[in-house]
Amino acid sequence: MNSYSSGRRSRRSRGGGRRRGNHERFGGRQGEAKTQKKTFWQRVAEFFGNGGEKRKLATQPRNGTQPSRPARKPERIEVTSPRLYVGNLSFDATESDLFELFNGVGHVQNAEVVSYRHNQRSKGFAFVQMQTIEEAKRAVEELHDKEFLGRRLVVSGAKSDQHQAR
Repeated sequence: MNSYSSGRRSRRSRGGGRRRGNHERFGGRQGEAKTQKKTFWQRVAEFFGNGGEKRKLATQPRNGTQPSRPARKPERIEVTSPRLYVGNLSFDATESDLFELFNGVGHVQNAEVVSYRHNQRSKGFAFVQMQTIEEAKRAVEELHDKEFLGRRLVVSGAKSDQHQAR
């Protein structure tokens, strides 16, 4: 006997005993046991309200395509300055790309893609300075929600005329 045992030997091993349950496993209820056994994630989903129901009301495409969204209408933000905010910009877009895009609408004074300082990667938005307020308003009407480099642009008036350097 081991020096650290209590003196009483347990008949069942830690695994629950091999002899007990073998006849149930290979008996007539084999198929029934498989259908009742749920995985851990099925039990979690059942606990949190799914109830184990197998329903697929809103199926989403699995091949990586995005479901079609309704077109966004331009927000009626008052354009009070020639400075425009361009959001949802592709990370591959450069200032020259924006310059060319907005030059189709009017004369562009400046285009500035905002990027991180430490790695120079784009943050996904930019500011464009147009020549006049009328050109800026026309740019918002024409370019808002337009596809550019694989993304739909958000073009609106910038919140402040002067930008803060950080």
